[in-house]
Amino acid sequence: MRILVVEDDWKQADYLRRGLMEAGGHAVDVAHRGDDGLHMASVERYDLFVLDVMLPGIDGFGVLTGLRRMSGSPVLMLTARDRVEDRVHGLQSGADDYLVKPFAFSEFLARVQALLRRSGARGAEDAQQLQLEDLELDPRRRRAYRSGRQITLTAQEYSLLALLLQRQGEVLSRNELAEQLWGVSFDSDTNVVEVAIRRLRLKLDHPEEDKLLHTVRGMGYVLERR
Repeated sequence: MRILVVEDDWKQADYLRRGLMEAGGHAVDVAHRGDDGLHMASVERYDLFVLDVMLPGIDGFGVLTGLRRMSGSPVLMLTARDRVEDRVHGLQSGADDYLVKPFAFSEFLARVQALLRRSGARGAEDAQQLQLEDLELDPRRRRAYRSGRQITLTAQEYSLLALLLQRQGEVLSRNELAEQLWGVSFDSDTNVVEVAIRRLRLKLDHPEEDKLLHTVRGMGYVLERR
């Protein structure tokens, strides 16, 4: 999952970022100002927002209002304020949960996981089956089928196939796939995308079947019938 932490305390933000990456395996971005957080949310898709109330630029309530105009992903608000009025204001403004500082990381992580589970359940209820020719993806059961046979996929391969199917016919760059699915920057020479594509292609395109997953040289990858 991809999470945005908006927290002006650099030490606290780094602590949460490292904890979420190590304990939950999440891809985590950090903003230290409210306006920066809103900008990042406008250009990237996040599965969860962790939002401090006291922020420079735009405070947490202002950021929350902006987030609710552009995203339905859950928001966990963090604050040193323990007044009931503040918590009620945050929840009424669209926050999904509210955690008062100081807090134990184990409680923070449990709340993050609960919000992601609830969000995933809502998404599954609304999800529609994705299809291209004889390739089908069932989001409710997280299963893929080709010509009626079930394709055994890892969680990583499933997420990659789902993204390609959702944007079928569109060439997705190596960099975009890496950032969307793994939170990896290509300042490095990692080959995580190539390895995942190669494994998915072996499972997806049998020799007797039409090829659906294509490499567009110098541009990226596309899922389409040719």
